[in-house]
Amino acid sequence: MANSSSVGGMSLAEAPAFQKAPGGAPANVAVGISRLGGSSAFIGKVGADEFGYMLANILKENNVDTSGMRFDSNARTALAFVTLRADGEREFLFFRNPSADMLLHESELDINILKKARVFHYGSISLIDEPSKSAHLAAMRIASNSGSILSYDPNLRLALWPSAEAARKGIMSIWDQADVIKISEEEITFLTGGDDPYDDNVVLTKLFHPNLKLLIVTEGSSGCRYYTKEFRGKVGGVKVKPVDTTGAGDAFVGGFLYSLASDQSILKDEKRLRKALYFANVCGAITVTERGAIPAMPTKEAILQFLLEAASI
Repeated sequence: MANSSSVGGMSLAEAPAFQKAPGGAPANVAVGISRLGGSSAFIGKVGADEFGYMLANILKENNVDTSGMRFDSNARTALAFVTLRADGEREFLFFRNPSADMLLHESELDINILKKARVFHYGSISLIDEPSKSAHLAAMRIASNSGSILSYDPNLRLALWPSAEAARKGIMSIWDQADVIKISEEEITFLTGGDDPYDDNVVLTKLFHPNLKLLIVTEGSSGCRYYTKEFRGKVGGVKVKPVDTTGAGDAFVGGFLYSLASDQSILKDEKRLRKALYFANVCGAITVTERGAIPAMPTKEAILQFLLEAASI
């Protein structure tokens, strides 16, 4: 649950008020996929409180399957306060002490949803504390054993980890199990201990693992780079006027996973992979032109309209 400053260009302390907004990376991705016409489900835990019910309702309104959601009567829904700096980037403050999402137990997992998934997508925040860590690892195991593609976006939020070293260790602890990984330039620098994020050799020697089918490095408005065992390259970005970068990476992931779930063979075909990544770039670009994450996720119609307008310029 994100509460964003009602006035941009200010620090959290300076913000005069906050606007309530639903959010959270995996939920954003689920909505992103659903908006495009794909089928998605969300697994997680919220508080049995007004914010938790609101989040569940928003997911339902966006055609996300919420049968895997659990409600905790003893813990609150997590809150994140976000302010937008003058450059459109964000500053975060989290309230999780502990929040309901940290208390998801392995026994509460909806195994049927996991077994049905063509793609199982996850972050790293659920690895910070037990019992959610064990639930996360079990969900990966069930999905993988059922033939799902495992998709990982570490989504580094350093303020939530006990230390930088704990974050690095925790994020890397499940690294070699993923089939698809999406990371940002900043995350490369963090995970490699300060190496150049633009150096292909750094990416290939330190972050590409033998089981990996695809590694994507997002570069914001500049687009993205991609690495597989067979090929690597760059897909240019889409220029727009940014209003709010919240959810842009999640929209990108949603757009790419929508394409991947429709046709897993794109991982072996560079031409079609590039097309899917460009589509994902457009999803991310459209999202930054509006405030908020879930409200800004584009429909397929919005993307087609954007592409038509871009072609006619």
